[in-house]
Amino acid sequence: MSNFNGQTVIVTGGTRGIGKGIVESFLKEGASVIATYARNDQAANLFKEEMIQFGEKLTLKKFDVSKITEVESFFNEIESAEKTIEILVNNSGIRQDNLTASMTEGQWDMVMNVNLKGTFNMSQKAVLHMMKNRYGRIINISSIGGVLGLPGQANYAASKAGQIALSKVLSKEVAKRKITVNNIAPGFIETELIADLPDEQVKEYKKSVPMKRFGTVEEVASAVKFLASKEASYITGTTIEISGGL
Repeated sequence: MSNFNGQTVIVTGGTRGIGKGIVESFLKEGASVIATYARNDQAANLFKEEMIQFGEKLTLKKFDVSKITEVESFFNEIESAEKTIEILVNNSGIRQDNLTASMTEGQWDMVMNVNLKGTFNMSQKAVLHMMKNRYGRIINISSIGGVLGLPGQANYAASKAGQIALSKVLSKEVAKRKITVNNIAPGFIETELIADLPDEQVKEYKKSVPMKRFGTVEEVASAVKFLASKEASYITGTTIEISGGL
Protein backbone atom coordinates (compact mmCIF):
# COMPACT_ATOMS: atom_id res chain seq x y z
CA MET A 1 0.00 0.00 0.00
CA SER A 2 1.08 3.56 -0.65
CA ASN A 3 1.86 5.78 2.29
CA PHE A 4 -0.20 8.82 3.22
CA ASN A 5 2.21 11.70 2.66
CA GLY A 6 0.32 14.90 1.89
CA GLN A 7 -3.00 13.57 3.18
CA THR A 8 -4.94 14.83 6.20
CA VAL A 9 -6.79 12.39 8.43
CA ILE A 10 -9.44 13.07 11.08
CA VAL A 11 -9.77 10.43 13.79
CA THR A 12 -12.56 11.03 16.29
CA GLY A 13 -11.92 9.67 19.76
CA GLY A 14 -8.30 9.69 18.67
CA THR A 15 -6.39 10.05 21.94
CA ARG A 16 -7.12 6.70 23.59
CA GLY A 17 -7.65 3.03 22.77
CA ILE A 18 -8.20 2.03 19.17
CA GLY A 19 -8.32 5.65 18.05
CA LYS A 20 -4.90 6.33 19.53
CA GLY A 21 -3.44 3.36 17.66
CA ILE A 22 -5.02 4.50 14.39
CA VAL A 23 -3.64 8.02 14.79
CA GLU A 24 -0.14 6.75 15.50
CA SER A 25 -0.31 4.38 12.52
CA PHE A 26 -1.23 7.18 10.10
CA LEU A 27 1.44 9.49 11.52
CA LYS A 28 4.06 6.82 10.86
CA GLU A 29 2.85 6.71 7.24
CA GLY A 30 3.46 10.44 6.79
CA ALA A 31 -0.09 11.77 7.17
CA SER A 32 -1.14 14.87 9.05
CA VAL A 33 -3.69 13.82 11.66
CA ILE A 34 -6.35 15.71 13.58
CA ALA A 35 -7.26 13.67 16.65
CA THR A 36 -10.50 14.73 18.33
CA TYR A 37 -11.64 14.07 21.87
CA ALA A 38 -14.50 15.20 24.10
CA ARG A 39 -13.46 15.14 27.75
CA ASN A 40 -10.20 13.69 29.01
CA ASP A 41 -7.64 16.49 28.75
CA GLN A 42 -5.09 14.53 30.76
CA ALA A 43 -5.10 11.58 28.36
CA ALA A 44 -5.00 13.92 25.36
CA ASN A 45 -2.03 15.88 26.66
CA LEU A 46 -0.18 12.69 27.56
CA PHE A 47 -0.75 11.34 24.05
CA LYS A 48 0.51 14.60 22.55
CA GLU A 49 3.70 14.25 24.57
CA GLU A 50 4.12 10.63 23.47
CA MET A 51 3.80 11.69 19.82
CA ILE A 52 6.08 14.72 20.12
CA GLN A 53 8.42 13.32 17.44
CA PHE A 54 5.72 13.99 14.84
CA GLY A 55 5.57 17.68 15.71
CA GLU A 56 2.93 19.69 13.90
CA LYS A 57 1.76 16.60 12.01
CA LEU A 58 -0.52 15.89 15.00
CA THR A 59 -3.26 18.32 16.00
CA LEU A 60 -5.67 17.81 18.90
CA LYS A 61 -9.20 19.23 18.84
CA LYS A 62 -11.63 19.04 21.75
CA PHE A 63 -15.33 18.96 20.92
CA ASP A 64 -18.40 16.74 21.18
CA VAL A 65 -19.23 14.90 17.95
CA SER A 66 -22.84 14.48 19.09
CA LYS A 67 -23.34 18.27 19.05
CA ILE A 68 -23.93 19.47 15.49
CA THR A 69 -23.00 23.07 16.33
CA GLU A 70 -19.59 21.95 17.60
CA VAL A 71 -19.04 19.76 14.54
CA GLU A 72 -19.95 22.66 12.25
CA SER A 73 -17.50 24.95 14.05
CA PHE A 74 -14.76 22.34 13.61
CA PHE A 75 -15.31 22.04 9.86
CA ASN A 76 -15.62 25.81 9.51
CA GLU A 77 -12.12 26.09 10.96
CA ILE A 78 -10.87 23.61 8.37
CA GLU A 79 -12.52 25.55 5.55
CA SER A 80 -11.13 28.85 6.83
CA ALA A 81 -7.63 27.37 6.93
CA GLU A 82 -8.14 26.09 3.37
CA LYS A 83 -7.21 22.56 4.39
CA THR A 84 -8.33 19.47 2.51
CA ILE A 85 -9.47 16.37 4.37
CA GLU A 86 -8.90 13.09 2.59
CA ILE A 87 -9.79 10.61 5.33
CA LEU A 88 -12.30 10.51 8.20
CA VAL A 89 -12.24 7.74 10.78
CA ASN A 90 -15.37 7.75 12.96
CA ASN A 91 -14.02 6.11 16.07
CA SER A 92 -15.74 7.98 18.93
CA GLY A 93 -17.67 5.48 20.97
CA ILE A 94 -18.92 4.83 24.49
CA ARG A 95 -20.63 2.02 26.38
CA GLN A 96 -23.39 2.22 28.98
CA ASP A 97 -24.25 -1.45 29.47
CA ASN A 98 -27.44 -2.63 31.15
CA LEU A 99 -30.10 -5.25 30.61
CA THR A 100 -32.74 -3.99 28.21
CA ALA A 101 -35.49 -4.17 30.84
CA SER A 102 -33.42 -2.04 33.20
CA MET A 103 -31.79 0.36 30.75
CA THR A 104 -32.52 4.02 31.42
CA GLU A 105 -33.46 6.57 28.81
CA GLY A 106 -30.24 8.40 29.60
CA GLN A 107 -28.13 5.30 28.96
CA TRP A 108 -29.86 4.72 25.63
CA ASP A 109 -29.66 8.33 24.49
CA MET A 110 -26.05 8.89 25.49
CA VAL A 111 -24.75 5.87 23.58
CA MET A 112 -26.88 6.52 20.51
CA ASN A 113 -25.92 10.21 20.45
CA VAL A 114 -22.17 9.65 20.58
CA ASN A 115 -21.87 6.43 18.59
CA LEU A 116 -24.47 6.90 15.87
CA LYS A 117 -25.45 10.56 15.78
CA GLY A 118 -21.78 11.49 16.09
CA THR A 119 -20.99 9.34 13.06
CA PHE A 120 -23.80 11.00 11.12
CA ASN A 121 -22.73 14.53 12.10
CA MET A 122 -19.08 14.01 11.17
CA SER A 123 -19.82 12.09 7.97
CA GLN A 124 -22.34 14.63 6.73
CA LYS A 125 -19.94 17.54 7.07
CA ALA A 126 -16.96 15.56 5.80
CA VAL A 127 -18.85 14.46 2.68
CA LEU A 128 -19.72 18.06 1.82
CA HIS A 129 -16.03 18.89 2.11
CA MET A 130 -14.81 15.82 0.19
CA MET A 131 -17.28 16.29 -2.66
CA LYS A 132 -15.52 19.51 -3.64
CA ASN A 133 -12.29 17.58 -4.16
CA ARG A 134 -13.99 14.50 -5.66
CA TYR A 135 -12.08 12.22 -3.33
CA GLY A 136 -12.46 10.83 0.16
CA ARG A 137 -12.35 7.88 2.49
CA ILE A 138 -14.73 7.44 5.44
CA ILE A 139 -14.18 4.50 7.79
CA ASN A 140 -16.50 3.82 10.71
CA ILE A 141 -15.24 1.84 13.66
CA SER A 142 -18.33 -0.25 14.28
CA SER A 143 -18.30 -3.45 16.35
CA ILE A 144 -18.94 -7.15 16.11
CA GLY A 145 -21.51 -6.40 18.83
CA GLY A 146 -23.64 -4.74 16.16
CA VAL A 147 -23.77 -8.08 14.35
CA LEU A 148 -23.90 -10.57 17.24
CA GLY A 149 -25.88 -8.57 19.81
CA LEU A 150 -24.22 -9.26 23.17
CA PRO A 151 -26.48 -9.33 26.27
CA GLY A 152 -26.61 -6.03 28.14
CA GLN A 153 -25.70 -3.97 25.09
CA ALA A 154 -28.99 -3.13 23.37
CA ASN A 155 -27.98 0.53 23.03
CA TYR A 156 -24.41 -0.22 21.94
CA ALA A 157 -25.41 -2.94 19.47
CA ALA A 158 -28.13 -0.76 17.95
CA SER A 159 -25.72 2.15 17.53
CA LYS A 160 -23.07 -0.02 15.89
CA ALA A 161 -25.55 -1.76 13.58
CA GLY A 162 -26.80 1.72 12.72
CA GLN A 163 -23.32 2.77 11.64
CA ILE A 164 -23.24 -0.10 9.18
CA ALA A 165 -26.67 0.74 7.79
CA LEU A 166 -25.76 4.43 7.51
CA SER A 167 -22.59 3.60 5.60
CA LYS A 168 -24.45 1.44 3.10
CA VAL A 169 -26.76 4.33 2.26
CA LEU A 170 -24.07 7.00 2.22
CA SER A 171 -21.70 4.89 0.12
CA LYS A 172 -24.28 4.74 -2.67
CA GLU A 173 -24.96 8.46 -2.48
CA VAL A 174 -21.32 9.56 -2.88
CA ALA A 175 -19.76 6.80 -4.99
CA LYS A 176 -19.75 8.95 -8.15
CA ARG A 177 -17.58 11.50 -6.34
CA LYS A 178 -14.87 8.90 -5.68
CA ILE A 179 -15.69 8.81 -1.97
CA THR A 180 -15.81 5.41 -0.29
CA VAL A 181 -17.57 4.62 2.99
CA ASN A 182 -16.75 1.43 4.86
CA ASN A 183 -16.76 -0.13 8.32
CA ILE A 184 -14.40 -2.00 10.55
CA ALA A 185 -16.13 -4.27 13.06
CA PRO A 186 -13.64 -5.19 15.78
CA GLY A 187 -14.35 -7.99 18.18
CA PHE A 188 -12.72 -7.98 21.60
CA ILE A 189 -9.70 -5.68 21.39
CA GLU A 190 -7.29 -5.02 24.25
CA THR A 191 -8.25 -1.42 25.18
CA GLU A 192 -9.61 0.48 28.16
CA LEU A 193 -13.11 0.20 26.65
CA ILE A 194 -13.29 -3.38 27.92
CA ALA A 195 -10.96 -2.93 30.88
CA ASP A 196 -13.91 -2.74 33.28
CA LEU A 197 -15.18 -6.21 32.42
CA PRO A 198 -14.99 -8.73 35.30
CA ASP A 199 -12.15 -11.26 35.04
CA GLU A 200 -14.55 -14.20 34.76
CA GLN A 201 -16.40 -12.50 31.92
CA VAL A 202 -13.11 -11.85 30.12
CA LYS A 203 -12.22 -15.55 30.42
CA GLU A 204 -15.60 -16.55 29.01
CA TYR A 205 -15.29 -14.10 26.12
CA LYS A 206 -11.82 -15.42 25.24
CA LYS A 207 -13.18 -18.96 25.25
CA SER A 208 -15.81 -17.89 22.73
CA VAL A 209 -13.19 -16.54 20.31
CA PRO A 210 -11.93 -19.26 17.95
CA MET A 211 -8.42 -17.78 18.14
CA LYS A 212 -8.64 -17.84 21.97
CA ARG A 213 -7.28 -14.32 22.41
CA PHE A 214 -8.31 -10.70 22.16
CA GLY A 215 -7.12 -8.64 19.20
CA THR A 216 -4.66 -5.77 19.21
CA VAL A 217 -5.06 -2.14 18.30
CA GLU A 218 -2.38 -2.56 15.65
CA GLU A 219 -4.43 -5.24 13.90
CA VAL A 220 -7.38 -2.86 13.68
CA ALA A 221 -5.22 0.04 12.50
CA SER A 222 -3.79 -2.03 9.65
CA ALA A 223 -7.26 -2.72 8.27
CA VAL A 224 -8.21 0.95 8.61
CA LYS A 225 -5.16 1.98 6.60
CA PHE A 226 -6.04 -0.48 3.87
CA LEU A 227 -9.58 0.89 3.49
CA ALA A 228 -8.16 4.43 3.56
CA SER A 229 -5.65 3.70 0.83
CA LYS A 230 -6.01 4.48 -2.86
CA GLU A 231 -5.65 0.76 -3.54
CA ALA A 232 -9.06 0.22 -1.90
CA SER A 233 -10.82 2.47 -4.41
CA TYR A 234 -13.36 -0.21 -5.48
CA ILE A 235 -14.37 -1.21 -1.94
CA THR A 236 -17.34 0.69 -0.52
CA GLY A 237 -20.41 0.01 1.62
CA THR A 238 -18.81 -3.04 3.19
CA THR A 239 -17.68 -4.21 6.63
CA ILE A 240 -14.45 -5.96 7.58
CA GLU A 241 -14.75 -8.00 10.77
CA ILE A 242 -11.62 -8.21 12.94
CA SER A 243 -12.88 -10.61 15.55
CA GLY A 244 -10.67 -13.68 15.64
CA GLY A 245 -13.43 -15.70 13.96
CA LEU A 246 -16.46 -14.82 16.11
